[in-house]
Amino acid sequence: SRPQKVCLCPFLPVHPLKVSTCLYIIQHPAEESRVLRTVPLLAACLPPDKCKILVGRRFNEDRYPELATVCRNPNTLILYPGAEATNLEEVAVMSSSPSVMIIIDGTWSQAKDIFYKNSLFRLPKQVQLKPSISSQYVIRTQPTNTCLSTLECAAVALSILEKNKSIQETILHPLQALCSFQLQHGAQIHHSKEHLLKNGLYDKPMPKNKRKLRRMELLVNNIKI
Repeated sequence: SRPQKVCLCPFLPVHPLKVSTCLYIIQHPAEESRVLRTVPLLAACLPPDKCKILVGRRFNEDRYPELATVCRNPNTLILYPGAEATNLEEVAVMSSSPSVMIIIDGTWSQAKDIFYKNSLFRLPKQVQLKPSISSQYVIRTQPTNTCLSTLECAAVALSILEKNKSIQETILHPLQALCSFQLQHGAQIHHSKEHLLKNGLYDKPMPKNKRKLRRMELLVNNIKI
């Protein structure tokens, strides 16, 4: 669905990746209208039955019985960082069963709203990724240097669960091409908010809201938020 000179099809795998893990992408409605979203690229890399996308803000058992069943499955994981989350590497070592992973797609505030206002998402085991890589999605601003796009989260998580590092490289390939094309056609590299604050480059007015201002102070002082 892009002009031919910036077509991303040559950067996708020739055949969908063979994976045993099934992804459920819970997408905030605002993401559907974004031009440079990453979930379509992720879906193009995987078989349709291994990447299911549900769009909405509120998910209950009556309207989403399949999702409710998935959330109650003991092999289901939800990728959402926090004090209650276990590092995914530790979970992958202990489990050999095919997994189902839920990933929330949206801004950090949108993802937080979806996670805390839907009780179904507190049923699966909560996992997180170690902050070991920096985002390559340089055409959108991230809160911190180690925040990843939905596609990047999925790529890293699948490579861990499937015990196959090449999966990560394959899924990241179209994202790298997307960013390269955009930069060639006038886009600018977006440093994280953390980078801008620490280097005195943040040129927007500081928030008046005390909670938001406190979050910025934590970013500058390297305190995990």
